[in-house]
Amino acid sequence: MSLVKKFATVGGATLGSRLFGFIRETFMAAALGTGPVADAFNTAFRLPNTFRRLFAEGAFNSAFVPLFAKEIEANGMEGARRFSEEVFGVLFTVLLFLTVAMELTMPFIVSNLIAPGFANDPAKLGNTIVFATIMFPYLACMSLAAMMAGMLNSLHRYFAAAIAPVFLNIILIGILGYAWYIGQDPIAVGYGLSWGVMAAGLVQLAIVWVAVRDAGIKIGFRRPRLTANVRRLLVLALPAAITGGITQINLLINTNIASAQEGAVSSLVYADRIYQLPLGVVGIAVATVLLPELARALRSGNINEASNLQNRSVEFTLFLTLPAAAALLVMSEPIVRLLFERGEFQASSTVVVGHILAIYGLGLPAFVLIKAFIPGFFAREDTRTPMIFAGISVAVNVSLALTLFPRLGASGIATAEIVAGWVNAVLLFGMLVWRGHWGRDISLLTRIPRLVIAAAGMAAALHFALQWLTYEVSSAAPLIVRATTLCGLVAAAMVIYFALAFAIGGANLGMIRRNLKRKAKAKVEPSTMPDADA
Repeated sequence: MSLVKKFATVGGATLGSRLFGFIRETFMAAALGTGPVADAFNTAFRLPNTFRRLFAEGAFNSAFVPLFAKEIEANGMEGARRFSEEVFGVLFTVLLFLTVAMELTMPFIVSNLIAPGFANDPAKLGNTIVFATIMFPYLACMSLAAMMAGMLNSLHRYFAAAIAPVFLNIILIGILGYAWYIGQDPIAVGYGLSWGVMAAGLVQLAIVWVAVRDAGIKIGFRRPRLTANVRRLLVLALPAAITGGITQINLLINTNIASAQEGAVSSLVYADRIYQLPLGVVGIAVATVLLPELARALRSGNINEASNLQNRSVEFTLFLTLPAAAALLVMSEPIVRLLFERGEFQASSTVVVGHILAIYGLGLPAFVLIKAFIPGFFAREDTRTPMIFAGISVAVNVSLALTLFPRLGASGIATAEIVAGWVNAVLLFGMLVWRGHWGRDISLLTRIPRLVIAAAGMAAALHFALQWLTYEVSSAAPLIVRATTLCGLVAAAMVIYFALAFAIGGANLGMIRRNLKRKAKAKVEPSTMPDADA
C-alpha cells in the first residue's frame, strides 16, 4: 500500500470523526452558545481530553510503536504479545491510581489549576467540578485504547483506531438531539454530555480491543513489573508525551488564562473544532503512518528510503494544508456563521470566534509540519530533543498569552498558540537538518514557494468573491443560500488552487503518480504480519 493510500485510510476515518464533530458542535452551540454551562463543560472536558490527545497522539504513538515493532521483528508475534501484556499491566495499574487520586482532588485541581477565573461564579465552578469528576475516567479508557491503537498501527491496521473516535461524536450528538427534542435546560444538557463522554470512552476501548484480538494478539493481565522493556518504554514515553502533547499542554494553560473572561473558553473551543478538521485529517494521518514506516526504514538501514518518506510527507502536507490555511484566514467569519450562529449562539459570538479562527489559519501549516518532523526524532528513539523544543514552545506560549490576553482577549491567546507552534516547527526542522537527518530535495524546495503563491492567489480570489457576495454569506440570507454559496466558493477555490499549483510547477502529475505508486518497503515476514488491509 502506498504512503498516500495509508494517509488516506487514516485521514478518511479522521475526516468522518471531524465531520461528526462539526455536527456535535453545531448542536452544542445552539443549545449552550458561549454561556456559563458551555464554559463549564468545555473546561471540564479539556482536562481528560488533554490527556487523551497527549497519550493517543504523543507517548504511545511515539514511544510504544517503535518498541512494539522491534519486538515483532526480533521475537515474532508471541514476543510482541508478551511485551504488550507487560505494558498493559503497568499502564492499567498506574491509570487506576491516577483516576482515584484525580477524583478525590478534583475540586482543588479545577478551582486552583484549571479554571481559577471561575472563582467569582460559584455555580459555574461547581458545575465544572461535577462535570470533570464524571468525565475523568474517560482518560483511563482512552489511554488503554491508545496503546492498542499503537499496536494496530504497527501491524498496518489503521482503520479501527482511526474510526473509533467517531463514536464519541455520535453519542454526544444523540444526547444533544434528545435534549433538544424534550426541551432540557442547559444544566441537564451539561450532565447528559458528561455521562456521554464517559460512555464513549468505554465504546472506543471495546472497538480497538476487538480489533487487536482480530489481529491475532490476545492481551491478558499480568502483574505489573518494571521489566527491561517497560523501563525503556517509560524512558522514551515521558518526554514523548510532553512533546507529542505540546499543543494540548498549551491549550490547558490557555484555558486557565481564558477562564478569567466570560465566554473566552468556549470561543476558543468552537474555533479549535473547525481548525482541527484539516489538522486532524492531514497532520494526524501523516504522524500516525509516518512513524512506523520511518522506524522500519531506519532499522533496515535504508537511509534513502527514510529521507524520501520525510520529504514526501512534507510535500503531501503542504500541498493540502496551505490552501486550507488560506481559506480559514479569508473565510473564517462566514464559516462560523454558517456552522454555529443559531439558538444561543449570537452574532457577537460569530465575530469573536471568526477572528480566532482566522488567527489559527496562520498557524495551521506549522502544526501540521510539527506532526511530520517529530517522527524523524522518535523513529531514532530520540525523544529528549523534541521535549526541549516543546518546553521552549510552552514558554513562548505562556509569556505571549499573559501579555496579549489583557489587551486582545481570546484572540491574544490564539496568537500566542500559533507563534509558539511556528517556533517549535522551525527548531525541529533546523535540528534535523543540522544533524544530517533531513535529505536535501531540490524538487521539494522549488515546489514550496510555488505552492505558497498558488494558495495566495486562491485567497485573493476568495476575498474579492466575498466582497461581491456580501448578502449571500450574511446572517440575513436564508440558511440554504449561505450553505450553497459557501460550498460553491470552496469548490471554486479548489479549482483555482489546483490550477495555479499545476500551472506554475507547485505540483505535477509525476509528483502525484510517485506518491500514489510508492510501495512501502517493509522488512517483515508474511507469516508474522497480518494483512494491512484489515
